[in-house]
Amino acid sequence: MSFRDDKQVLIFDTTLRDGEQALPSSLSVKQKLQIALCLEQLGVDIIEAGFPISSPGDFEAVKTIGQHIKNSVVCGLSRCVDKDITAVAEALKDVTDHYRIHTFIATSDIHVQDKLRKNFDDIVEMAVKSVKLARSYTDDVEFSCEDAGRTPIDHLCRMVECAIDAGATTVNIPDTVGYTLPHEFGGIIETLFNRVPNIDKARISVHCHNDLGMATANSVTALQHGARQIECAVNGLGERAGNCSLEEVAMIIKTRSQYLDGLYTNIVAENIARASQVVAGICNEPVPPHKAIVGSNAFAHSSGIHQDGVLKNRNTYEIITPESVGFKENNLHMTARSGRHMIKACLDKLGYKEGTYDLNEIYQRFLKLADKKGQVFDYDLEALLFFSNTEEEDTQFTLDSMNVVSGGKQVIPTASVKLKIGKRTRIESGTGNGPVDAVFNCITRLTGIRCELINYVITAKGAGMNAQGQVDVDVKYNDRKYHGKGLSTDVIEASALALIHACNSIYRAQIIEQEKKEGKETN
Repeated sequence: MSFRDDKQVLIFDTTLRDGEQALPSSLSVKQKLQIALCLEQLGVDIIEAGFPISSPGDFEAVKTIGQHIKNSVVCGLSRCVDKDITAVAEALKDVTDHYRIHTFIATSDIHVQDKLRKNFDDIVEMAVKSVKLARSYTDDVEFSCEDAGRTPIDHLCRMVECAIDAGATTVNIPDTVGYTLPHEFGGIIETLFNRVPNIDKARISVHCHNDLGMATANSVTALQHGARQIECAVNGLGERAGNCSLEEVAMIIKTRSQYLDGLYTNIVAENIARASQVVAGICNEPVPPHKAIVGSNAFAHSSGIHQDGVLKNRNTYEIITPESVGFKENNLHMTARSGRHMIKACLDKLGYKEGTYDLNEIYQRFLKLADKKGQVFDYDLEALLFFSNTEEEDTQFTLDSMNVVSGGKQVIPTASVKLKIGKRTRIESGTGNGPVDAVFNCITRLTGIRCELINYVITAKGAGMNAQGQVDVDVKYNDRKYHGKGLSTDVIEASALALIHACNSIYRAQIIEQEKKEGKETN
C-alpha cells in the first residue's frame, strides 16, 4: 500500500531537539526525560530526543530517553557524517524495540554553495553513504533535505529518489526558513509524488518553520498532497519564529477530518493542555495568551455578543471545546463589553434568582465598576447586590507602612507590616522563606484570613529603573478563587498590596455570607 493512501498521519515531535535549540539554556537530562514521558502520554509517534554528537549531555539525554520510552519511537539527529550517525546508534543501542536515525544534509543552492562549499553531486554521494550507514544500525532511517523549500525541483527529485534507493524509509521535506506559500509547498509535495518513481517505498514527512507565520498552513497543505508525517513541537517551539505547532495540526486534523479525507492521528487530545503546560514550565517559555488551542484566551469570551451566543449555544463561537483538549471550562470574562445576559447568567450561577434583584440597576453599577477595574469577578458582582458603595477606597484593610530585611544565606528574611483595619491600626512582625513570604505571613496574621496562594505573577509596567512592577495574585479561600492586584516601584510593596486587595474581596464575601445566613434564619 502506498503511504500516500494511508489515512494515519504520524506525529514526529521535535520539542526536545529543534525546540530546545531556541531556549536560552539547555535542558537537563531529567527535564528532557520528564517532557519525553509527557509526549508519550500525549500519543506522539516519534520523539526526536536530541542531537547526540552535539554534546555529552545531549548524548546522555537521548540514551536515557531511549531506555525509558516504551510506546513511542525514539529518534536521534545526525548530519551526513559518519561519527554523527555512529553516535546516535551508540546512544540508542539499548532500546528494546527499535529506534530511528534521522540524518540530514542541505540541498538548496545557497546552502550547498555558500555553507557546504560543495557541488550537488558531492551532496548526493554524502547522503547516499550516510543513509546506507544508518541502515546498517536500524531499519528505521529518516533522511531530510534541509532547505527543501528553496531547492531546485530537479535536484530535490533526484535527492529523494537516491535517498530512498539507499534505504531511507522516511524522507523529510523541510521548509527550513519558512519561506514557501501553502500552494507552493503543496506543489512541491505533489511534484515529488508525480516524478519520483520509488516514492511509494517511503513515507513523506514535512518540517515547516514559522518565519512568515505559515508553518501550520504549509504542513496541512502537504497532507492534502500526500505527506503522512508532520514534524512539529509543543507550543510551536523552535528556531527563530518556531516550528509547526503540534497542538494546532492535531486539532485541525481532528476537527476537519472529513474535509481532509478522513486523516487521523494517535494524539490523545485531552492531554494537550497538560503537555503544553509541562513544556512551558520546564522550558520557562510562557504560552502567549492568544496562542491557538492552548493560550489562556483560546477559550475566553469578553464581547457581550460572543458571550450571549456562547451562553445560548457554545457552538456559536467555539469550534472545539476546552474540555476536548484538557481544559476544565471556557472563560467568560466580565468586562465593560459584557452584556446583560452575561451578568444575569453569572448571578444565576451564584444562586440569585431572577426577580430578587433589579438587573438594569445592577448592570449600570457593574459597568461603572468594570470601567474602573478592567475585569470584574463573581465576588465583585455579588458585592453589588449587598453594598451601595463598592469603590476601592471603601476597604477593610489598608497598608499603612512596611519594613523588610533580607540578604544572603546568613540573613533570615524578616518583615514588619502596619495595617489599618477598619478604624484601628495594628502592626505585626514575622519571618519567611523570602521577603515576600515574610510580608504575606504578617498580612495573614493581621487580617485573620488564611488563604492559599495559587498564582503569583510579576509584570513590569514601563521600562528602565523607574518602571513599576505589577503583581497579580490568585488565592483560594473556602474553595473559591479571589484575585488581587498591586502596583508599585517596589515589587515587595506591590506584592503586599496585591494580597491585601484579595483579602478585602474575601472580607466582603464573608459579610455577604453572614447576611445570607441571617436572612435565612429570619425567614
